[in-house]
Amino acid sequence: MAAPKTIPPFHPISAPDYLPHDQLRELQSRRLIHMVKRAYEKVELYRNRMNKMGVTPDDIQSIDDIVKLPFTMKVDLRDTYPYGMFASPLKDIVRLHASSGTTGKPIVVAYTKEDLEVWDEVVARSLVGYGVTSQDIVQNAYGYGLFTGGLGLHGGASALGCTVVPISGGNTERQIMIMRDFNVTCCSATPSYFVHIIDKAHRMGINMRDLPIKFGVFGAEPWSEEVRHYIEEEAGIRAFNIYGLSEILGPGVGAECCFQDGMHIFEDHFFPEIIDPATGEPLPDGTEGELVLSTLSKEAMPMLRYRTRDITTIDVEQCPCGRTIRRIRPIRRRSDDMLIVRGVNVFPSQIETGILRVEGASPHFQIVLEKGADGLDRIEVKVEATDAAVDDTVRSVEQFQQKIQQSISQIIGLSVRVTLVQPYTLIRSEGKVNRVVDNRNK
Repeated sequence: MAAPKTIPPFHPISAPDYLPHDQLRELQSRRLIHMVKRAYEKVELYRNRMNKMGVTPDDIQSIDDIVKLPFTMKVDLRDTYPYGMFASPLKDIVRLHASSGTTGKPIVVAYTKEDLEVWDEVVARSLVGYGVTSQDIVQNAYGYGLFTGGLGLHGGASALGCTVVPISGGNTERQIMIMRDFNVTCCSATPSYFVHIIDKAHRMGINMRDLPIKFGVFGAEPWSEEVRHYIEEEAGIRAFNIYGLSEILGPGVGAECCFQDGMHIFEDHFFPEIIDPATGEPLPDGTEGELVLSTLSKEAMPMLRYRTRDITTIDVEQCPCGRTIRRIRPIRRRSDDMLIVRGVNVFPSQIETGILRVEGASPHFQIVLEKGADGLDRIEVKVEATDAAVDDTVRSVEQFQQKIQQSISQIIGLSVRVTLVQPYTLIRSEGKVNRVVDNRNK
């Protein structure tokens, strides 16, 4: 049975979430001043960039002065690989994480002992917001290792006092057995992998709704409301979003609360801004743009005005849960995930939404881009067939394909070709899913 939508009991670890506005801004200002001074003195890239702009640490007197600072981008971390962005000596670094490096040098991130304590704190605050308590058993199916998800969730759940099952990803039948036999009440994973767990349970003849699991903690990739509804309906749980990125910390930069209406950013540690992704100009709260984050307490590796490439909006309304820290709307797309097809901007999340608006459609799909004989781009969307959606007649299959085509086209404004494929034939992912095969330049 799904957990009720009620405000969880107050927990001391979540106290910063309710700070009065003036106290929060005073804390942010004090921490930003310290962070800028540290970055300027310890990190050559920041010192050179600020000097070029004619900015010194003395120019930063409050959080309002953050707009005077230079941006940081992912390329900066690659250019300074591996240790060029560190503000702490290696003797004070207690952990290193890194990205996969599939598009070049990996992104290396560092943590001091104090940084890990902050990480544990914000993940614990995330879990408290969902309603998780020390009585819960958390099965952590995020990957362990250099990826920040596994150890990040593990540390926060342990700090809250939960029983943690560090199962990592993969071996899906065993995942389901452990959920049942260990009486797991909370599972953390990428949403695409949890959908795979649901599918595997169906094939094993197990109804996920019969398991004791109540909460799902999902992140590391964009996912739609339609996927949330699918997970909640099929598994009988409440599916919550957690937000983070390695360059800033990992999971726990922000999280939903029990109202599932946007993700609270833990502003006492991470300051959010929205900018125009084309011009870099700051935009007011309530305007959609690119999310920029600054760390306010990260000792090992300060990040000043890091351009996340995530497209979202800062909510101007206070959440009914009472938290005073601001919310961002769910991340449905990234500027660097955007596909340009015949001059139109298309995001995989839009296609996912179009598919799942059709009753009986499968959440498993793949986008294939090709050049037609006329030189124009073509979009094919492969979707796994479901028994509930079609019978054995050709007419039924054609009608179902047409419904999905129309649904997608209404959203993206382009014609697409939908192909139904046999169930369980599209590649599943145990981590972040890759939906796009782009053959246009081959």
